[in-house]
Amino acid sequence: MKIQRTPTLRRMPTYLHKLYLMQEEGKTYASCTDLAKYMNIDLIVTRKDIATTGLAGHRHYGYRINELIDAILRYVGWDKPLSATLVGAGALGSALLGYPDFAAYNLRIESVFDADPRKIGGRVHGHEVFNIADMEKHLGKNPPKVGILCVGNTAAQPVADLLIRLGIRYLWNFANVCLSVPEDVIVQREVIAGGLAVLSAKIKTAESGGDPAEE
Repeated sequence: MKIQRTPTLRRMPTYLHKLYLMQEEGKTYASCTDLAKYMNIDLIVTRKDIATTGLAGHRHYGYRINELIDAILRYVGWDKPLSATLVGAGALGSALLGYPDFAAYNLRIESVFDADPRKIGGRVHGHEVFNIADMEKHLGKNPPKVGILCVGNTAAQPVADLLIRLGIRYLWNFANVCLSVPEDVIVQREVIAGGLAVLSAKIKTAESGGDPAEE
């Protein structure tokens, strides 16, 4: 599925982070200039991004911070709770479970599963880890909307098949494999090594005398 204005969507969480910081500082208004400086991007980019939310600013003041936060949440789709189950309570899964900002984005991880007997029955950041073999029993007839895959590459497809069979149609895949799924299932694939590849390319360009900003 192709989503228009994907770069804009990827910038929205950082705008939110800055707005929450300004809110904590007791500020009432924020301007596109404030956000652009924080992001270190061109002002015109921020103006276009904020315009997509449909929120009107206030002359000489900018945007009311609470209104802009709500507008961004609606634009991204974070204005309503999004339930999820996480499979794979290893290093990456544990890190995601301990990520505090998910609450601000209305993502609620309601259950955690793993196949490792050493993890089953334990707790990770307050979440009890259940046996993946008992997933159907725990999720029942009302499965969460999103399945988060933090498993090894070889386990990713079988786990995806199981989640789909249980009625989950949206997958957030952290395994470095392309999943084969039905047409009505949506997969967002995150490749951590992809970010490292971009960073490495920028380092290579900078150390060879080029401009990494052009990469």
